[in-house]
Order: sequence, then C-alpha cells, then structure tokens
Amino acid sequence: MACPLHSQRHVSSAFDCPSPMDRVPASQLDELEGAVQCKMELNLQPSGLQLDTSTPQRQRDRELPEIWDTLQGCNFTAGREMSELLCGTSERTRDGRAGELSEPNRTELLGSKRKRKLLLIHQALTSDPVAVETLRGAAVSEGGLLTDEIRRKVWPKLLSVNVYNLPPKPGRAVRQNHKDYTQVQLDVSRSTHRFPQGMRAEQRQVLQEQLIDLILHILRAHPELHYYQGYHDIALTLLLLAGERMGSALLAKLSTHHLRDFMDPTMDSTKHILNYLMPILQRESLRLHDFMLRAEVGTIFALSWLITWYGHVLTSFPHILRLYDFFLASHPLMPVYFAAVIVLHREADVLACDCDMPSVHQLLSRIPQNLPYERLISRALQLFQCHPHAELAKQAALQHHKSISIGSFSAFQLATTQQRPDAVLRRQRQQDSAHAEAAALLPTAGHSPLVKAAVWGISATLGAAALAVTQTALEWAPEFLLQLF
Repeated sequence: MACPLHSQRHVSSAFDCPSPMDRVPASQLDELEGAVQCKMELNLQPSGLQLDTSTPQRQRDRELPEIWDTLQGCNFTAGREMSELLCGTSERTRDGRAGELSEPNRTELLGSKRKRKLLLIHQALTSDPVAVETLRGAAVSEGGLLTDEIRRKVWPKLLSVNVYNLPPKPGRAVRQNHKDYTQVQLDVSRSTHRFPQGMRAEQRQVLQEQLIDLILHILRAHPELHYYQGYHDIALTLLLLAGERMGSALLAKLSTHHLRDFMDPTMDSTKHILNYLMPILQRESLRLHDFMLRAEVGTIFALSWLITWYGHVLTSFPHILRLYDFFLASHPLMPVYFAAVIVLHREADVLACDCDMPSVHQLLSRIPQNLPYERLISRALQLFQCHPHAELAKQAALQHHKSISIGSFSAFQLATTQQRPDAVLRRQRQQDSAHAEAAALLPTAGHSPLVKAAVWGISATLGAAALAVTQTALEWAPEFLLQLF
C-alpha cells in the first residue's frame, strides 16, 4: 500500500506560525549571516580542501511532505527551531496552481530561509549540550548543511567526534605487512575520476597516498573490520572534505556504526541490508515489484549504491555531499530507502524495458545524474516513516539476522546528545595543555608539597590567561546576535 503521506495536501499546525527571525530586518539578517559565516570559517580546523561545491538553486519541490511528522518518524525531535525554519514555505510552494511566488519573491524567500538556517545551526552548535537533534533536522531539510565549512563543524557532532582530540595523521608505517595493502592500492589508483576536475596530478597523487594510509590506519586500529571494494569511495569523500586527521576520526566512527555490516568477513550482512529493498517496493508499487521479480533482476544493481553511499556512481561532488548530510543524520538503513525512491522514480522507464534480467539490470545500475535530489530525499523520509524497518524485517523474515549497525544505532544516537560545544572543548584542551606545560617546567619535582603548589599556581595562571584570550579573540558573533538568542 502506498504511503499515505503522498496524498496529503496540508501541512501540520506546527508550520502555521511566523518565525521570530521574520521580524528581524533584512539588512540585519545579512549582517547576522555574515557574522555567523565568518565565525564558522575562523573556527574551523585547518584541514580539508577548499573545494567550490556551490550549485545552482535547486528546483523547488512542489509536493513538500509533512516534514514535522517525517522528522519524528526518523527519530528526530527537531523542535520549535526547525519548525520555525521551515515555516511559511509550504502553502506557497507546494501548490503550483495557487499562490505561486514570482521569481524575485522566491529568491528572497529562499535567501531568508538560508539565513534562518545558518542562525539555527549556530545556535545548535553553541548550546550546551550541543543540540544535535536540531543539527540532524538541518542536515535532512532542503539544501542540507549549505557549505563545506558548516559541514566540517556539524559532521563531527553528528558522529560524536571531538575535533580537539583528533588522532595523529596516519603514517606510512601502517602499510608494513598489511594484508589489504595491495588491494587498497589498486582501488585507490583506479579512483582518479573521483577527484575534482582540474586538480593537478601531483596534488592528486599526494591525496591518493594519504587515502591509502587513512584506510589502512582504520583497518589496523580495528582488526574486527574487513576491507571491501568501495570503502575507499567513502574514505575519499571524508578526506576531501575534512582532511587527514578529522577524516580519520569520522571514518572510524562510520566504520564501527553505519558501515559496520558491510565490513564483516563475508557478504552475508550486506545481503541482509539489500534485502530490505524489495519489501519497500512491494508496498509502494506492486506492479513494479512483480515486474522486477519476473525479470529476476534481484537487488545486486544497488550494491555499489549502498556500500559507497552513492559516491561511486554519482559524478557531482556537491550531490554526494548533500547525500552524506542526509545519511549522517539518519538511520543506517536510510541509503536503502533512498535506493527504493530512485527505483520508484524511474518506474515508467523500468516498466517500458524488456522484462529480462540484463535489460532491467543495465537500466537500473546506471543512475541518471540529473535526479531531483531534494524531492527524493523528502520521499525517502516519508517511506522511512510509513514503512518502519522493523515491519519490513517481519514481512521478509529478516529479523533473524542480527545487524550490528541497526542494533547499536539507538545507543549511538543517545551518545551524540551528550556532547559539549566546541568553545568548551577548546577551553578544556587549552587548560590541559597549560597543566602539561607547567608540569614540564619542573620535571624533577618529586613529591615536594611546595613544588606541587608552585606547579598548580602556574597551571591556574596559564589556564586563566588562555580562557581570557579565548573569550576575547574567539567571540562568535556581534553583541546583537547574542542578544537575539
């Protein structure tokens, strides 16, 4: 049975409210946006490539789903902030027949939405504890996390990574006697198409060497994980965006949680994840489902989609990053729901081709590059709510397979809600460094009480100085922004 949200024509009352930000003059919003964006850039770790991932304004989705209920269905509690962010966009944009906005008004509306989202992300990042649910809501809503700079701030919070306690850069020593070195090297050498166009060959070669070390570092640090072809595509995306150190920390978290089922010694767990696809199609379009059964196409066409998070099959790096925003903020099975949405989107093409395995497999294995990504993301959220994975597991007798990724997700999600903001983590790091430097001044202190008192006195002085410098030099925004919140 098709998801009932597809036929809904009205939004919930949560959206029938003006945002407090709508009362802020446009000129002040511009100044606020500039202050927040500038501060985000200044507080970034100096890692990752500064890639231009700007894209033309995406076509407006005229059938915006009931996002409030959808976010709740994905275990999000986006809260009042996110409803305010999305408020006022549905009645005038969902229905193309009545109340259609002119192009200047549409541009103004989208610009205002972007500014409000920037402010909400800023507020979520600086709250204590970090408002991770608001960040998840921002990541899945239209446009995702907007810029690479914001992604480098938000992705670590979505994965509970402390950017002030990152591992050292992986070294060449990880290559010695590693059983996967040869295969990793071959896969990385074949990944030249994944690098940005126009990148110099010598720069690409340096990144490829870093990618090899990054992958082998994770595998050596976690011997329970097993390399699979396609893992390098995910590792490369993280390396390009976040650099070696942050990329290593993000990849370690992903590998032990979202990607964990793909990294078993056999393909059994991966096949289990793929087996969720057909039950979704059966519930949404019985005709399409039966056609694919008759063609005996199976689900192998979607294998590379899932295990690379679509990084291997999409050519646009901004589109890949947009999907990573979505998947990092979602359940580990969300890539399967997105695969179902792609197949449903191409239903007419599938039904028009010959009903045999080669024809259907060839059609589906080649993803069009001009997909309406925002509309597909919205529909994937709908399907996740309408067809919970627990119900699909019962229908397809999948509950007997124990998925590590699915089983550990609730605890993982809970842990992300206990994070401190970067300002606090930075102060803690500075204070720890001050204590260490003070102790190093007196290496032969022994157990003398006087020496201990001197060490603690020096530490307190250095810590207080560091705190004063931090509060003065790293203020996030002008005074009126602080008053706003």
